[in-house]
Amino acid sequence: MRFASLGSGSEGNGLVVEAGKTRILLDCGFGIGDTAVRLARLGLEPAGLDAIIVTHEHADHIDGVARLARKHELPVYLTYGTLTALDNRRSAIAQITVIDSHTPFSIGDIEIRPYPVPHDAREPAQYVFSDGKSSLGVLTDTGASTPHIETMLSGLDALVLECNHDLDMLENSKYPPYLKQRIAGRLGHLDNASAAQLLAGVDCSRLQHFLAAHLSQQNNTPELARAAVAQALNCGPEWIGVADQRNGFDWRDLT
Repeated sequence: MRFASLGSGSEGNGLVVEAGKTRILLDCGFGIGDTAVRLARLGLEPAGLDAIIVTHEHADHIDGVARLARKHELPVYLTYGTLTALDNRRSAIAQITVIDSHTPFSIGDIEIRPYPVPHDAREPAQYVFSDGKSSLGVLTDTGASTPHIETMLSGLDALVLECNHDLDMLENSKYPPYLKQRIAGRLGHLDNASAAQLLAGVDCSRLQHFLAAHLSQQNNTPELARAAVAQALNCGPEWIGVADQRNGFDWRDLT
C-alpha cells in the first residue's frame, strides 16, 4: 500500500490511497483542472481513480467532489449528514453510497474503517485504510481527541495527523475573536500541542511514516509542528513529514 497528498490546508485537501489495483481519493477541495495537475504530479489521471471518500462538507474538502465524480463517473462515499449538506450538488453524482461512521466497508483491495470526530460539520468522519497487511490512519479537522479516536489510531503503520496551529501564534494573530474561538474550540482544529498530547495516548510502535497535515499558513510553521510531534514520538524533527498546501507530499510506501 502507498499514499500521497495532493495538498493540505484551508485552500484545499486531497489524499490518494493505493493498494493492489484499487486507488481511492480522500476528499477533493480543488477544481477539476487543479486536481488533474496535482494527480499528474503523482503519475496519475482522474480516470484512474476508483472512488472518492469524503470526510465532511467544508469547502476545502468537498468543493471539487461533485464535478470530479460527474466527469469521471466516480462513486462517492460519505455519511448521511455530509450528504444532506451537498444540497443541489448531490444530483450531479450518479453513484452515492451512504456510510455509517462506525461500520467498516471495502472498496476493491482496500478496507476502510471510518470513525466519528468532533468538528463543526453535520456528520464528520475520518478514516483508517488497510490492505490486510499495513494500515494508514488519517485525522484532520477535529478540535479534540477522544478515547475512540485514540483506539482507532493505535498500532498503525502510517499516520497523517492534523497540526493546524500554534496556540500562541493564533492568539496573537489578527483573526477576530470569534474565529480564534472556533479554531481553538472543541469542534475546531488540533493545535500542535494537542496533536502531541493525542500521540501520547496512541500506540506508535509500528509507525513507518508520520505526516503533519492541515497546517495553517498564518498560525503555524512546519518547524513548530515538527518540534512538537518529534518530542511526542521521541524522534528527530527531520523524520517528521509535512503536508503543505501547494505540493502535499509525494508517495510514501508501506512495507
